[in-house]
Amino acid sequence: MLTWGLVGAIVGARWLTIPASFADNGFDITEFWSLGNFSILGGFAGGILAGTYRMKKVGLAVLPVLDISTFGLVVGTIVGRIGDLAIVEHLGGPTDFFLGFGVKPGYDLAPMHNVLECVSTPNADGLCGVYHPTALYDLIGALVLFGALYWAYNRSGWKLRYGQVFFGWIVWYGLQRFLVDFTRLSLDVGGDSTLGPLTWSQWSALSAAVIAAVIVVRIGQRGELVSVEADAARGANLIVGQAGDDSESTHEEVD
Repeated sequence: MLTWGLVGAIVGARWLTIPASFADNGFDITEFWSLGNFSILGGFAGGILAGTYRMKKVGLAVLPVLDISTFGLVVGTIVGRIGDLAIVEHLGGPTDFFLGFGVKPGYDLAPMHNVLECVSTPNADGLCGVYHPTALYDLIGALVLFGALYWAYNRSGWKLRYGQVFFGWIVWYGLQRFLVDFTRLSLDVGGDSTLGPLTWSQWSALSAAVIAAVIVVRIGQRGELVSVEADAARGANLIVGQAGDDSESTHEEVD
């Protein structure tokens, strides 16, 4: 399943950006394989679809596995954004916000932001410009999201239903990307392609968030509550026992 997910993520990361490339350069099927770059949203979509297909082929319970995988997806976002910060990628528009990234003369940015580089000091503050660090905003949001998911998943008294954690993540991260991308640059200065007033990433993220929100509501109305018994019915190997007369039940996984 993980192997399928990995391949699907690589393919999806590239192919989700092709419509935007066609929009910028015109449709030419002969250029199909050379267009596009890589998108984290496409990676999510491709990896999840390929992994889900494989889960169904081998008989795994899809919703419980997706719920657990959500934490890995959030961690992947955190790691990816650390990489973006390391190579100074995904800078946004000019800002005076205290978290803004100041570009010094001679500083080498990621290739997509070469237009923002300078060799002299045009500003009185000694900087070429100060820009929104959109990758940092996404990283902060992902850290908060991880804490919120962990709290919701473990908080005593919550009655979660299978799939709510996973689709709740899509709602949160979709809206997060939609809002963060308002700080991104337009294509002519090293930013993202746009369709109307929004970037392609914003359209993708907002669509996913709306669809996932509908699914969360439907799951809340009709979905099955998470329980040890329901886990066992889906193939989980669990032992339910008592550690003592005054202690709570403990669940232990066995081979």
